[in-house]
Amino acid sequence: MKTRKTNTKRRQGFTLMEVLLVLVILVVLMGFAVPSLLGSKKKADMDAAKTQIGLLRTALEKYALDLNTFPSTEQGLEVLVVKPTDLEEEVAANWAGPYITTTSKEAPKDPWGHEYLYEFPSTHDSEYPDIWSAGPDGKEGTEDDIVNWSEDDSTS
Repeated sequence: MKTRKTNTKRRQGFTLMEVLLVLVILVVLMGFAVPSLLGSKKKADMDAAKTQIGLLRTALEKYALDLNTFPSTEQGLEVLVVKPTDLEEEVAANWAGPYITTTSKEAPKDPWGHEYLYEFPSTHDSEYPDIWSAGPDGKEGTEDDIVNWSEDDSTS
């Protein structure tokens, strides 16, 4: 007796259960990865704000070397980009800016799109101006503020 060979073709592709199982695995992996990536973004933005505040302080020190004083609170950080118009003529001649480079004629903004806050004379340090960002929430005086003074030195 002869045995007959049957050519059975295997079906190519995945079953619905296999596809669903892969999707479930991907969703679980994303559940672990996304929160960690979002935390990394927040930390990166906060580190960027700290770095920018340090760069603003350096630019303010250069400004103070040229004009023998830091800009007033009213003048703000814009004097690092645009020559102030309210300076006496002989003092204005010493302005050697712009002290920072921006794409616009405005002071840089923090990573969340808010303006950096500036105050001189300082209420936290007798020598340098106060520079700070209101942080991700955009509200001053909250825990996420990024400042250039030590909280231990706070007098207010």
